[in-house]
Amino acid sequence: MQILIVGTGYVGLVTGACFAEMGHTVTCLDINEEKIEMLKKGLCPIFEPGLDELVKRNLQQKRLSFTTDYKKSVREAKICFIAVPTPSRADGSCDISYVENAARQIAQHMDDYRIIVNKSTVPVGTAARVSAIIREEKGSSFAFDVVSNPEFLKEGAAIQDCLKPDRIIIGASSTKAIEILREIYSPFTLSHDRILIMDILSAEMTKYAANAMLALRISFMNEMAAVCKEVGANINEVRKGIGSDTRIGYSFLYPGAGYGGSCFPKDVRALIATAKNVGCQPLLLEAVDAVNEKQKTVLGKNMLQYFASRGGVKNKTIGVWGLSFKPDTDDMREAPSITFIRSLLKEGANLRLFDPISMSNAKKMLGDSSQITWCENEFEAANTADAVALLTEWKQFRLVDFHEIRKNMKGIAFFDGRNQYKPFEMKEKGFDYIAIGVPDQLQS
Repeated sequence: MQILIVGTGYVGLVTGACFAEMGHTVTCLDINEEKIEMLKKGLCPIFEPGLDELVKRNLQQKRLSFTTDYKKSVREAKICFIAVPTPSRADGSCDISYVENAARQIAQHMDDYRIIVNKSTVPVGTAARVSAIIREEKGSSFAFDVVSNPEFLKEGAAIQDCLKPDRIIIGASSTKAIEILREIYSPFTLSHDRILIMDILSAEMTKYAANAMLALRISFMNEMAAVCKEVGANINEVRKGIGSDTRIGYSFLYPGAGYGGSCFPKDVRALIATAKNVGCQPLLLEAVDAVNEKQKTVLGKNMLQYFASRGGVKNKTIGVWGLSFKPDTDDMREAPSITFIRSLLKEGANLRLFDPISMSNAKKMLGDSSQITWCENEFEAANTADAVALLTEWKQFRLVDFHEIRKNMKGIAFFDGRNQYKPFEMKEKGFDYIAIGVPDQLQS
């Protein structure tokens, strides 16, 4: 089937490449000419494991193409997916202006029936807004359908999530549109039917509810970690105890330095704004967001407390392992590392930073500073450091030669923002070990 994807960001590019991999003919459109020229050469503007190969292969086999031309691509496509950014406004609500602009452009170039699919994460009621825009452009008698088809992609595992989805949600009222969407997604559901059909408003709500639930679990564990720290309990053991309950399970029960990225913070705030707009009091959602913002400061506060009796953190050298908000992505949006780094810079610390993938994006976000040294690996970042802090649990940090690390450090403090290591083992290796929600293990 001939498919148009409007937007070549994370969702649009992954979705387009996966549709092409399944045999569809896909055109990805973006108004950013520089990005489109890169993609035509097979160069991906984002890092996602496996995406480069998928794009290059389908480009070569002519199932995937890239353009800035709305007119030609809309008229050739049978179905148009909108996968453009939906950023937060200052009040936390969702800005759908990019969606509206895409809908208007599609409408201007439609010459007969089309299905317009909202793939972007959008507030409840956006499909109705898109429909209104199309009617404004084409008149009330023009035939079209608008469908809600939210994405559920995890950064770092997006290709697998797209090719082998847990579920495919289609919010639609048109039998014709539902059947065409079923046809498009049929290659993804050969082993068993994962397609859930529902009304449009429920489909729009499902995306927000899913992300809010996952964010809630993370914030709950971080709040429990704070209590554990004060009473002397170990959150790692507590996690095992509650996760073994089949009603709870182990997923998303990891305490840490806080969640970040392009989805959870934005979507929780957007859902809060939606609830308030209709007169609801989203007390739990507000708490989820507040706990997370507080959690991003915990590791920095622990470090300030540690050095308070050791001459303060000013002029101390701190090595930082991991900058992206999670492993296997270069996404720095709302990354806890940014809060941590800025707090230490403010206190006069000198930082040695390393991340396997996101250094370029981190430099753009943090800018130039005489207090920052950009390092080539975790060993260089730890060299001469008074303390090391783990912010992102990249796999290459799991089995580090800590004898070598300790030998080249000036101090002995290790701050684990992801509870990656075993406390007693780190103490035995000569470190003062401070983690999230577990008793500190100090040499003296």
